[in-house]
Amino acid sequence: MSSAEGSAARAVVVLIGAPGAGKSRTGKRLARLLDLPLIDTDSRIVAGHGPIPAIFERDGEPHFRALERAAVAQALSERAVVSVGGGAVLDPDTQADLADHRVVQLTISPEAFAERMTAGKRPLVTSIDSWRALVQARQATYDRLSGLTIDTSRQPLERVARQIADWLETP
Repeated sequence: MSSAEGSAARAVVVLIGAPGAGKSRTGKRLARLLDLPLIDTDSRIVAGHGPIPAIFERDGEPHFRALERAAVAQALSERAVVSVGGGAVLDPDTQADLADHRVVQLTISPEAFAERMTAGKRPLVTSIDSWRALVQARQATYDRLSGLTIDTSRQPLERVARQIADWLETP
Protein backbone atom coordinates (compact mmCIF):
# COMPACT_ATOMS: atom_id res chain seq x y z
CA MET A 1 0.00 0.00 0.00
CA SER A 2 1.41 3.39 -0.97
CA SER A 3 1.70 6.27 1.48
CA ALA A 4 -0.98 8.07 -0.52
CA GLU A 5 -3.36 5.20 0.08
CA GLY A 6 -2.71 5.37 3.81
CA SER A 7 -3.59 9.05 4.01
CA ALA A 8 -7.19 9.83 4.86
CA ALA A 9 -7.38 13.25 3.24
CA ARG A 10 -5.56 13.24 -0.06
CA ALA A 11 -6.05 12.04 -3.59
CA VAL A 12 -4.82 8.50 -4.18
CA VAL A 13 -3.97 9.17 -7.84
CA VAL A 14 -4.42 12.05 -10.25
CA LEU A 15 -5.06 11.59 -13.97
CA ILE A 16 -3.70 14.28 -16.28
CA GLY A 17 -3.17 14.55 -20.01
CA ALA A 18 -4.38 15.71 -23.36
CA PRO A 19 -8.03 16.45 -24.06
CA GLY A 20 -9.72 13.29 -25.29
CA ALA A 21 -7.17 10.90 -23.79
CA GLY A 22 -9.83 9.22 -21.65
CA LYS A 23 -9.12 10.69 -18.20
CA SER A 24 -12.76 10.78 -17.12
CA ARG A 25 -13.68 7.38 -18.53
CA THR A 26 -10.51 5.72 -17.21
CA GLY A 27 -11.05 7.44 -13.87
CA LYS A 28 -14.49 5.83 -13.54
CA ARG A 29 -13.04 2.38 -14.15
CA LEU A 30 -10.07 2.95 -11.85
CA ALA A 31 -12.25 4.29 -9.04
CA ARG A 32 -14.40 1.16 -9.29
CA LEU A 33 -11.30 -1.08 -9.15
CA LEU A 34 -9.94 0.75 -6.10
CA ASP A 35 -13.35 1.10 -4.44
CA LEU A 36 -12.92 4.86 -4.23
CA PRO A 37 -14.97 7.80 -5.43
CA LEU A 38 -14.01 9.53 -8.66
CA ILE A 39 -13.68 13.29 -8.62
CA ASP A 40 -13.76 14.72 -12.12
CA THR A 41 -12.91 18.39 -11.65
CA ASP A 42 -14.53 19.40 -14.94
CA SER A 43 -17.78 17.72 -13.81
CA ARG A 44 -17.66 19.62 -10.53
CA ILE A 45 -17.20 22.90 -12.39
CA VAL A 46 -20.10 22.10 -14.71
CA ALA A 47 -22.32 21.16 -11.74
CA GLY A 48 -21.62 24.46 -10.01
CA HIS A 49 -21.28 26.88 -12.91
CA GLY A 50 -22.76 25.39 -16.08
CA PRO A 51 -21.20 24.05 -19.28
CA ILE A 52 -17.52 24.83 -19.77
CA PRO A 53 -17.98 26.35 -23.26
CA ALA A 54 -20.59 28.71 -21.77
CA ILE A 55 -18.19 29.73 -18.98
CA PHE A 56 -15.51 30.50 -21.58
CA GLU A 57 -17.97 32.52 -23.66
CA ARG A 58 -19.63 34.35 -20.78
CA ASP A 59 -16.70 34.95 -18.42
CA GLY A 60 -13.52 34.16 -20.37
CA GLU A 61 -10.72 31.67 -19.93
CA PRO A 62 -9.10 33.40 -16.89
CA HIS A 63 -12.34 33.04 -14.92
CA PHE A 64 -12.63 29.38 -15.93
CA ARG A 65 -9.01 28.76 -14.87
CA ALA A 66 -9.74 30.28 -11.44
CA LEU A 67 -12.75 27.96 -11.03
CA GLU A 68 -10.61 25.06 -12.20
CA ARG A 69 -7.82 25.86 -9.73
CA ALA A 70 -10.30 25.91 -6.84
CA ALA A 71 -11.89 22.64 -7.98
CA VAL A 72 -8.50 20.93 -8.29
CA ALA A 73 -7.27 22.17 -4.89
CA GLN A 74 -10.44 20.84 -3.24
CA ALA A 75 -10.29 17.51 -5.08
CA LEU A 76 -6.67 16.89 -4.12
CA SER A 77 -7.62 17.15 -0.45
CA GLU A 78 -10.13 14.29 -0.76
CA ARG A 79 -9.44 10.56 -0.73
CA ALA A 80 -10.38 9.69 -4.29
CA VAL A 81 -9.26 9.10 -7.84
CA VAL A 82 -9.00 12.58 -9.34
CA SER A 83 -9.31 13.40 -13.03
CA VAL A 84 -8.39 16.95 -14.00
CA GLY A 85 -9.05 18.87 -17.17
CA GLY A 86 -6.25 18.96 -19.72
CA GLY A 87 -5.35 22.58 -18.95
CA ALA A 88 -5.43 22.31 -15.15
CA VAL A 89 -1.68 21.65 -15.13
CA LEU A 90 -1.01 25.14 -16.49
CA ASP A 91 -1.51 26.67 -13.04
CA PRO A 92 1.78 26.92 -11.08
CA ASP A 93 0.00 26.23 -7.76
CA THR A 94 -1.57 23.09 -9.22
CA GLN A 95 1.83 21.99 -10.51
CA ALA A 96 3.27 22.42 -7.01
CA ASP A 97 0.36 20.50 -5.46
CA LEU A 98 0.74 17.62 -7.93
CA ALA A 99 4.35 17.13 -6.84
CA ASP A 100 2.92 15.60 -3.64
CA HIS A 101 0.70 13.08 -5.45
CA ARG A 102 0.98 10.04 -7.66
CA VAL A 103 0.22 11.33 -11.14
CA VAL A 104 -0.59 9.36 -14.28
CA GLN A 105 -0.50 10.93 -17.71
CA LEU A 106 -2.85 9.49 -20.30
CA THR A 107 -1.89 10.09 -23.92
CA ILE A 108 -3.65 9.55 -27.21
CA SER A 109 -2.51 9.64 -30.82
CA PRO A 110 -3.86 12.38 -33.08
CA GLU A 111 -5.60 9.72 -35.17
CA ALA A 112 -7.40 8.22 -32.17
CA PHE A 113 -8.30 11.69 -30.91
CA ALA A 114 -9.83 12.52 -34.29
CA GLU A 115 -12.11 9.49 -33.87
CA ARG A 116 -13.17 10.64 -30.36
CA MET A 117 -13.39 14.40 -31.03
CA THR A 118 -16.73 15.85 -29.98
CA ALA A 119 -17.72 19.09 -31.68
CA GLY A 120 -18.34 22.00 -29.33
CA LYS A 121 -17.41 20.19 -26.13
CA ARG A 122 -13.88 21.59 -25.86
CA PRO A 123 -13.65 25.37 -26.22
CA LEU A 124 -9.91 25.38 -27.00
CA VAL A 125 -10.10 22.49 -29.48
CA THR A 126 -11.85 23.36 -32.70
CA SER A 127 -9.89 21.07 -35.02
CA ILE A 128 -7.26 18.36 -34.98
CA ASP A 129 -4.66 21.06 -35.70
CA SER A 130 -5.71 23.11 -32.67
CA TRP A 131 -5.59 19.92 -30.57
CA ARG A 132 -2.05 19.15 -31.79
CA ALA A 133 -0.87 22.68 -30.98
CA LEU A 134 -2.46 22.58 -27.53
CA VAL A 135 -0.92 19.19 -26.69
CA GLN A 136 2.48 20.23 -28.00
CA ALA A 137 2.41 23.36 -25.83
CA ARG A 138 1.55 21.34 -22.71
CA GLN A 139 3.52 18.13 -23.30
CA ALA A 140 6.65 19.07 -21.34
CA THR A 141 4.50 19.94 -18.32
CA TYR A 142 2.54 16.69 -18.55
CA ASP A 143 5.81 14.75 -18.79
CA ARG A 144 7.41 16.57 -15.85
CA LEU A 145 4.45 16.04 -13.54
CA SER A 146 3.69 12.37 -14.25
CA GLY A 147 5.19 9.26 -12.73
CA LEU A 148 3.53 6.95 -15.24
CA THR A 149 2.42 7.50 -18.84
CA ILE A 150 -0.02 5.24 -20.67
CA ASP A 151 -1.21 5.60 -24.26
CA THR A 152 -4.96 4.99 -24.45
CA SER A 153 -5.19 5.14 -28.25
CA ARG A 154 -5.80 1.48 -29.00
CA GLN A 155 -6.34 -0.41 -25.77
CA PRO A 156 -9.46 -0.94 -23.67
CA LEU A 157 -9.76 1.53 -20.82
CA GLU A 158 -10.35 -1.39 -18.43
CA ARG A 159 -6.78 -2.48 -19.20
CA VAL A 160 -5.50 1.06 -18.69
CA ALA A 161 -7.23 1.22 -15.31
CA ARG A 162 -5.70 -2.13 -14.30
CA GLN A 163 -2.21 -0.92 -15.30
CA ILE A 164 -2.67 2.14 -13.09
CA ALA A 165 -3.97 0.06 -10.18
CA ASP A 166 -0.98 -2.26 -10.48
CA TRP A 167 1.40 0.74 -10.57
CA LEU A 168 -0.20 2.14 -7.42
CA GLU A 169 0.65 -1.11 -5.63
CA THR A 170 4.36 -0.60 -6.27
CA PRO A 171 6.33 1.33 -3.65
